[in-house]
Amino acid sequence: MTRRPLASGLSPAPPRPMLLPMSEEPVLVTRDARGIVTVTLNRPGLGNAYNGALLEALIGGLQSLAADPSVRALVIRGAGRHFQAGADINWLAEAAALPPEAAYEASMGTVRAMQLLNEFPRPTFAVVQGACFGGGVGVLCCVDVALATPAAQFGITEVRVGVSPSPISTHMVHALGLRQTRRYALTGERFDATEALRIGLVHEVCAADEIEARLEHILSETLRSAPAAVAATKDSFLGANGLKLSAREMALLAHESWTVRATAEGREGIAAFREKRPPSWMTG
Repeated sequence: MTRRPLASGLSPAPPRPMLLPMSEEPVLVTRDARGIVTVTLNRPGLGNAYNGALLEALIGGLQSLAADPSVRALVIRGAGRHFQAGADINWLAEAAALPPEAAYEASMGTVRAMQLLNEFPRPTFAVVQGACFGGGVGVLCCVDVALATPAAQFGITEVRVGVSPSPISTHMVHALGLRQTRRYALTGERFDATEALRIGLVHEVCAADEIEARLEHILSETLRSAPAAVAATKDSFLGANGLKLSAREMALLAHESWTVRATAEGREGIAAFREKRPPSWMTG
């Protein structure tokens, strides 16, 4: 993971994703003088869809940042036009053909990244523009504050390609409740920012030219809070309410994910998506 420290003393809001320097690194990290770290998912040509390399970089970065006491807050962004369009379909196809142990490890990467983000000891934020599908929705369910522009589009779309959103399932239920999760994870339908606000997936919808100022205001308010007290409060919320994943729970989620992906239905759904055709189960 590449670190690109901001100039000393810089305090304005982080730059918009389209202004970030071009890089082949799948994840970029910037830090300002206040200890606010911005993690940018950096595969803009593919809607920041995640693959093994992005997950590995995200996991390593979150582990390192969580252990750094100088970090005061974490902001997740997507480079380019979109926030995060879910899993890279080509990576899914490769994972579906892996032997069991490797396929399990591929799924565990998603489970682990979400667990680390959910349990990150400092306040976490997400700024959403464009598409936010599948794992992108999982990211929103794992952060403390989510902001979106009015044009953002959302969907829990895994079932459309014959796979299961198991790695993000617990986080969706915790954030949205079982009722809303059941609807959107089972239908796979897309919804807009107004609906994302209504169901609690995002906290605020802000005009595109106002969202950075709104984020900066909330970050400034956050910095008024004592870091250790914030960490203890967040840990209490998660721990006392059973919202931390155990090793066994993580293993079960990863196992379910890879076994569904490896079924004939999973392979057909992934192939249909790549070939831009309807899957065999579609009727009407």
